[in-house]
Amino acid sequence: MADELLFEGLKVLDLSSWIAAPTCAAMLSELGAEVTKIEQPGVGDGYRIYYQSPVSPISEVNYTYHLDNRNTRSLTLDLKSEEGQTIFHRLVAGADVLITNQPFPIRRALKLNYEDLKPLNERLIYASLSAYGEQGPDKDQKSFDLVAYWTRSGLMNQMRHRHLGQEPMQAMAGMGDHPTGVALYGSIVTALLRRERTGKGGKAHTSLLANGLWSASCFAQAAWADADFSQMPSQRLTGALFETSDGRWLNLVMARQVEIFDRLLVALELLDWFTDERFATPESRLDHAEEATQALRDVIGRRTAAEWMALFREQELPVTLVPEFPELPEDPQIQANGMVVDPADDFGLSKVIRDPINVDGVGRVAPRRSPELGEHTDVVLTELGLSAEDIEGLRERGVV
Repeated sequence: MADELLFEGLKVLDLSSWIAAPTCAAMLSELGAEVTKIEQPGVGDGYRIYYQSPVSPISEVNYTYHLDNRNTRSLTLDLKSEEGQTIFHRLVAGADVLITNQPFPIRRALKLNYEDLKPLNERLIYASLSAYGEQGPDKDQKSFDLVAYWTRSGLMNQMRHRHLGQEPMQAMAGMGDHPTGVALYGSIVTALLRRERTGKGGKAHTSLLANGLWSASCFAQAAWADADFSQMPSQRLTGALFETSDGRWLNLVMARQVEIFDRLLVALELLDWFTDERFATPESRLDHAEEATQALRDVIGRRTAAEWMALFREQELPVTLVPEFPELPEDPQIQANGMVVDPADDFGLSKVIRDPINVDGVGRVAPRRSPELGEHTDVVLTELGLSAEDIEGLRERGVV
């Protein structure tokens, strides 16, 4: 017996662009939901061409858009037109979930807020994603995860070696969007459970800033404890990254316990540390952090990563080789745990990265390619009862 598709029959409208909100819609689609993405005619989601940007790995495959818009349908619709609004309202009336990350000024101008749409469908789950939250002085500001998630939360300021005078480090694009998409998914599922119990729809929402703050909370929470940050250790004490002779990096951060660190010293042949008062205890090593760090760098820099990793595995030491992206397909842990899966058809990806939600007994749809702009316009409008002549007229008037 096949696993149940939990959201089979769930109708989702995706009125969003770029990463965080669309990837949430894709998560619902893999569990059986029918997702229809609404895009501006002739324009579409700007994320469609991101894979061609100078900062992206070179590929003829639109891997970013396929990943975050898999299994969805594309309907082009001009919501600035009266006819477009009429069609949109009909879609809303029959939907279970509407996902949007449109800026609030646009929502107000086009009457896309929950209060505008609630009368059309009392059972609608309205899922709102914003940069900075639903309220406050900056709620109308546009932003991406590099700013709202990474910078505003304090994460950027922490990720640097202050003792070296380094500037704050910029995040990788999408690094905050994908976990935020999971948070939006969680909000939607919670709202659906509430609807099941009460029969009422409602508004579910999250923001890039809220998720950045949550990610930074191991340190950020201290600010609400009146903590003293002046003596906070430099990032160098928690980074624990060391370069090998062949230019690879090893992460020693998990070698924290005294017994484990002692075994590490034995493997590194640093037996003199046990009698050197500067390095004999965790406290003394902290007091002489610069010297300790340099000594470790000198030793680790004498051998290749492969040589060190073979020795560390033999000694059962929790040292991790910092992988490069092209090596990830060979990681046995990723494969063994189904973190990547086979696509349903051939669209240039040998495997597709799965979202991190796992529930045994709940089925999944294999990833299918993302749609071309407006690919399903005729199909969706036909489902609404429009004739071929009606659709052609809408297309001539630029509505679709």
